[in-house]
Amino acid sequence: MKKYKWIIILLNLIILLIYFNFSVSKKEEILKDGKLVLLPLAPVDPRSLIQGDYMSLRYSISQNINSDHIPKRGYCVVRLDNMGIADGVRLQKETTPLNEGEYLIKYTSTDKWNINIGAESFFFQEGQAKKYESAQYGGVKIDKNGNSLLVGLYDEHLKNIK
Repeated sequence: MKKYKWIIILLNLIILLIYFNFSVSKKEEILKDGKLVLLPLAPVDPRSLIQGDYMSLRYSISQNINSDHIPKRGYCVVRLDNMGIADGVRLQKETTPLNEGEYLIKYTSTDKWNINIGAESFFFQEGQAKKYESAQYGGVKIDKNGNSLLVGLYDEHLKNIK
């Protein structure tokens, strides 16, 4: 039995490493080829005592939603203006229908009042909070499947805050 125990542990470690590397490669692919979408931010909370300095992000597309009538998981359909700023169009369960100029962002709905797109926190170095107070947009790269990755915060002039 001891012989099989180590084989099972080794197989689990290999599967875990394969899954981890696959996840990292998918995120790198979104960073490289994803479409940059700027999501207007709603009021934010700038600090956590346990986690250090970070900004809790809430997007305007996830507000004022009557989640009694939406699926727990689905897609937020957004349309971009000529500056790349997203405006929420609708929520839907499947990837279709999708009209020209519309993009998908996956969401989950954990409560009745909000949806999460998976990029609700932005961490930064301690003492840098003042710099990020002017953030107006969350820069999110999305792929054609609706996966998203937060790449930075942008000010009112659409300049990436660094």
